Amino acid sequence: MSCRWRIALAVLVGAACFQARGLAADESQILFPRGTPGAEAPPPKRDGGFGAVSVLGVVLLAGVGGWMLWRGRKVKLGGRDNRLLAIDETRPLGNRQYLVVASYEGKKLLLGVCPGRIDLLASLTGDSVKEAPK
Repeated sequence: MSCRWRIALAVLVGAACFQARGLAADESQILFPRGTPGAEAPPPKRDGGFGAVSVLGVVLLAGVGGWMLWRGRKVKLGGRDNRLLAIDETRPLGNRQYLVVASYEGKKLLLGVCPGRIDLLASLTGDSVKEAPK
């Protein structure tokens, strides 16, 4: 599990514990049958805002967790990267040797790659193929 997911999970668990603290029943909320000594309990006191504060805290913590997850995304909003160099296609030939089609500023190049060496095999432009000088 990544660090960001762990932080988000900790924030949500903390928010749930914070909210659950306000849900515990105290003696003023317990119902007694008539005629028992606890039946004449005074009416419960309203603290007048702890519920709103806890809801605000949960929303705030959830917002911070969502912002952290959104900030950690690797995909950019602009869509495609504006990089000039790209590997369009690769084909293995065996024994750690590959054919690679790379593009740079609209030009496509066919490269031969093997351990310790990269050779330009041909320049690919539209329908024609220009062989590299030997």
